[in-house]
Amino acid sequence: MNAVSGAWHWLTTEANWSGSDGVLHRLSEHLYFSGVSLGIALVLALPGAVVLGHYGKGGAVAVNISNIGRAIPTFAVLTLLLVAIGSGSDWPVIVALVLFAVPPLVTNAYVGVREADRAVVEAARGMGMTDRQLLFRIELPLAFPLIWTGVRSAAVQVVATATLAAMAGFGGLGRIITAGFNRQITAQVVAGAVLVAVLALLVEGVFLVLERLLDPMRRRDRPGGGLSSQLSDVSDVSDVSGVLNP
Repeated sequence: MNAVSGAWHWLTTEANWSGSDGVLHRLSEHLYFSGVSLGIALVLALPGAVVLGHYGKGGAVAVNISNIGRAIPTFAVLTLLLVAIGSGSDWPVIVALVLFAVPPLVTNAYVGVREADRAVVEAARGMGMTDRQLLFRIELPLAFPLIWTGVRSAAVQVVATATLAAMAGFGGLGRIITAGFNRQITAQVVAGAVLVAVLALLVEGVFLVLERLLDPMRRRDRPGGGLSSQLSDVSDVSDVSGVLNP
């Protein structure tokens, strides 16, 4: 029996899906680590990056600091946190994954807001819009695709990297892989890897669908052209006024 057929047999065996070591339980642990870590990273990274992008100050420093997380291997961070915090809670895994998720969120949010069409922004400012109105009515809608790309990238990376939690004795789908290595069952190792890959692809697909549903430009489309195309064509204050206040 080769690895592929063995993995298929393992995945289609009902006993491997139930119990404390089953796929469903390990999947719930994996989603818990991934969801909590991504949620914390969003709260920590997006507000500051958006504000820095709006004012155009300190963004380069923030991006460079956040990118330190990319330079340090996640497993190394997890090991250091285990030494510092201990293994009595889930925080070592969560903190390590948060640090891994922050860089794409900060970078994309800052760049997205900062590079919103300056002609549109300045025209709206000339209309007398406040900073708050500029941010929420102009810059964020224009920056949404790039910001959401960062969110999607962070989500997929966290889901894939959460597998490392098993190497430190925590739960998740990685436990299926480590158990297969310990028992020298290649089929189980391959099956675990397939589960992680499929989950990452599903997360990618879900976030792509959410992007289409949540994009303010798509939701505010009108006959004769979407808001995004109308904003990109404005050349003076009256044009912006006509688009935002039809």
